[in-house]
Amino acid sequence: MLAGLAGCANPDVEQQLAQAAVAFAKVSNDPQIQRGAPKDVARAGDSLGRAQRFAEFWGGAENAQHYAYLSLSYSEIARQHGALLEHQQRVMQLEMERERLLGMVRDARLLSAQQQGRWGEDQMISMAATETDRGLVMTLGDVLFRAGSDELGREANRTLLKLAHFLELNPQRRVRIEGYTDSRGGAEENLALSRARAQAVADVLIDLGIAPQRIQVRGYGEGFPIAENASSRGRAQNRRVEILFSDAQGMLGADR
Repeated sequence: MLAGLAGCANPDVEQQLAQAAVAFAKVSNDPQIQRGAPKDVARAGDSLGRAQRFAEFWGGAENAQHYAYLSLSYSEIARQHGALLEHQQRVMQLEMERERLLGMVRDARLLSAQQQGRWGEDQMISMAATETDRGLVMTLGDVLFRAGSDELGREANRTLLKLAHFLELNPQRRVRIEGYTDSRGGAEENLALSRARAQAVADVLIDLGIAPQRIQVRGYGEGFPIAENASSRGRAQNRRVEILFSDAQGMLGADR
């Protein structure tokens, strides 16, 4: 017992052990680092365990300091690998976004001269807009989004390009973009997803040059269903984004 107490009494050893323990706790509790450098995290933990065991015995201070240093080193290597993995994932996401925008540019070149002319009410109708008591509304179905996500698929590009052209050529018009979900899942989660999907559509329009002040974004979650939620077909209809057009003077209908 006295030997053990004497082994723990070295303040330098205690400081290094504490530093190694803190560093290991940070990397072992970070999922990103665990995925990027699992072997280094394991080595950091193993070295820390050895350092702690040596610190309990008389004459083990030198070995305890050595393994504490190794543990700190492995933790730092793991942290750097985790940061590298995060950077690589970010680069991949940016590349995917670049490809999406390039795809939209390619689609834009396919628009005919007629589509690039000045559009009126008949062209809005041709974009699948329908007359409602709230005004003209265009509906984007759930199929244009990745399942359960606010990420737009390539299929949405052509529709949003048409919408952007219409807004460019009719600068007095404004739109309200409204997101809706079905009733499955939690109400708060559905509300967040509905707004995120509406914002994703707005972000594309802004990327294509539409002024943000011409766009309103709303999320209504599972509210205002257009079909019953008891069937998969009904739920699919309720998962949608609606784009409400203003009148020619830029006046939008009242919020729901």
